[in-house]
Amino acid sequence: MMGSRSIWQVEKGERSLIVNESSAPKMQMEKEQLSFDFGFLPIPKYLRYTPDGPLRFSIARNAAFGICTTFVVANLYYSQPLLIQLSLYFHVSYEEISRVPTLLQAGYAAGVVLVSPLGDLVPRRPLLLGVVLADIFFTLGLAVTHSAHVFEALSFVVGVTSVAPQILTPFAADLAPENRRASAISIIFAGLLFGILIARVLSGIVAQFSTWRIIYYIDVGLLTAVLITLYFVVPEHPSKNRGLTYLEILTSMVKLSTSEPVLIQASLITMGSNACYMNFWVTLTFILGGSPYHYSTLVIGLFGLIGMFGVSMGPILGRGIDRLVTWYAILIPTFFMAIFWAVQTAAAGVNISAVVLVCIGLDLCDAMQQVSLSTAVFSISESARARLNAVLILSNFVGQFTGTAAATKVYLEHGWRASAALGLACAAFQLLILFFRGPHCERYTWFGYQGGMDWKKMDKKDDKDKPRI
Repeated sequence: MMGSRSIWQVEKGERSLIVNESSAPKMQMEKEQLSFDFGFLPIPKYLRYTPDGPLRFSIARNAAFGICTTFVVANLYYSQPLLIQLSLYFHVSYEEISRVPTLLQAGYAAGVVLVSPLGDLVPRRPLLLGVVLADIFFTLGLAVTHSAHVFEALSFVVGVTSVAPQILTPFAADLAPENRRASAISIIFAGLLFGILIARVLSGIVAQFSTWRIIYYIDVGLLTAVLITLYFVVPEHPSKNRGLTYLEILTSMVKLSTSEPVLIQASLITMGSNACYMNFWVTLTFILGGSPYHYSTLVIGLFGLIGMFGVSMGPILGRGIDRLVTWYAILIPTFFMAIFWAVQTAAAGVNISAVVLVCIGLDLCDAMQQVSLSTAVFSISESARARLNAVLILSNFVGQFTGTAAATKVYLEHGWRASAALGLACAAFQLLILFFRGPHCERYTWFGYQGGMDWKKMDKKDDKDKPRI
């Protein structure tokens, strides 16, 4: 019986292949199939998967992942400064054209749920190349269409195909060594936030001096460069769950979101964090535009650049996160987030230095917290990282939606101090959720403290059944 089988054994990071002569032709055929994307596109030899040893996840490859993330996620935000131009060109109302950003985000949410979990089912390299190629095709449609309805429909589809960052993030967690996982994630996360800023700045400049179509032609060129970069830097890697079907992958997300204490805890903290984040940025325009500051739109926009200082520190903080037990890496930024919200509550409408301090501090804390939460969630199961990431990203959307709605209502009815107090309450909520489970609880422990309070990671690998959060 053993003479007719080929057995892949992967255990504790060590790969071994047991092959006999009767299975050699079959193994050779599988190897040849793994050397091509989509069955016909040859994979560069230096990127081909070999079971003898893992491909080194270098800083250069990690940086390439981050840069590609920047220009893919930018696709979701180019339209925001163009809404007036689009309204005039298509002869539609501002209200109708304002649906475009909403449709892009709705499509992105659909892609997170329906496309990114495929990272747990199929090889990531062809999946990445496929979604970016589709992104190029539909973005070109945005550049050439003459119909507002077609533009809106394509915006939704572009959102669906712009999920490469949510495929790259868990893939980087798979490729990076355990002692550099948070650093790898932080580089991609920084690339994602830079993409949001670059999109708004680039789109605004182009719209000032040219037609709105130019930005989408530029986008097609940038996405083509991303596709070429991914072809030459993304390594071949076998699929992780060959026995599952697509439907089983989707339904298992529901089970994970209701049975994993670490994931539920991280998702609740993420909701509170994103509600805080949207609270600050939504009300910032009102605060700076009103008394006592009365700043112009240009000056208010420059505060986005101030906040990017905190984002740029993310990859540096990632090294520190790698050395800490993840629970403490979440506690530190969450605690300081509460401090900065206390400053906002006390002085945002009194002194501009308080607003600048809070702007930098909140972005810095948010970057460190989000990387730490992702690191904690990815420690739950190596074979389910794409699905775990999808659930975490969905909690981002919930937090952003509730934060925007609540902050706007509270500010308009009760003023800036009440709105800031709401942000402080959200930060306190996050700390409360974190303190429900200690830093060393076993995987399925819902409440309590176990295993001491050590704050520094041990050199030995953590037990997979004890993800530290």
